[in-house]
Amino acid sequence: MHDLILTTFDWVPEAPRGYVRDLRARWAMEEAGLRYRIETVAFQERGAAHLAHQPFGQVPWLVDGAVSVFESGAILLHLGTYSETLLPTEPKRRAEAISWLFAALNSVEPPVLATAVFGFAGDSKQTPGRKSLDAFLQGRLADMERVVAGRIWLAGAFSAADIAMVDALRVADRFAGGLDAYPACRRYVARATARPAFVKAHGDQMAHFAAADQARKDRPQDPDAAATTQTRTGELT
Repeated sequence: MHDLILTTFDWVPEAPRGYVRDLRARWAMEEAGLRYRIETVAFQERGAAHLAHQPFGQVPWLVDGAVSVFESGAILLHLGTYSETLLPTEPKRRAEAISWLFAALNSVEPPVLATAVFGFAGDSKQTPGRKSLDAFLQGRLADMERVVAGRIWLAGAFSAADIAMVDALRVADRFAGGLDAYPACRRYVARATARPAFVKAHGDQMAHFAAADQARKDRPQDPDAAATTQTRTGELT
């Protein structure tokens, strides 16, 4: 295995810190004890080199030798090939973990993110479409409440599926109305975020962006930066 290189933004606004998706890869590599290093790409400018690795101008991406992987779910699957901590090798358990990984990305995260975008935009109007979206999200959270009320982790032992699902639920808790009505989900998130690997990954991401604040103080600010920051904040979670 080659040294793993994870690329994230050099800086982001305060609101999404702790939720930028490089956290998922950091967490996975810490759980698996994999050696990696962090590189950065400019938040304000999404150039050709960035788009060559991530065609939507987002982060993260992972370079593993000659292989470059983008999208956090694809990165988790890739890292799972290196560690049974992330993806079991036994076929039935592996299939269950992969199924729940995709459930996090395809069934739970979309309504969470759609709702969170309204929060980022400061839009609280209760239009018919917004009410339908809220109902959709609450239905998905109710489904997850039922599931995690009866188990510790989604696929038996902790896996990459829990990394993806917990991170989606964290976004729901912070930016999409909260989890107060879903105590089993809250307990599930608390179990996962108490794991040393999460604590390390989260702390490293927060320290990374805190150091970037100081670096920005030491150089002139682009006069268009405030507008750019406002329009791009919603891409980060």
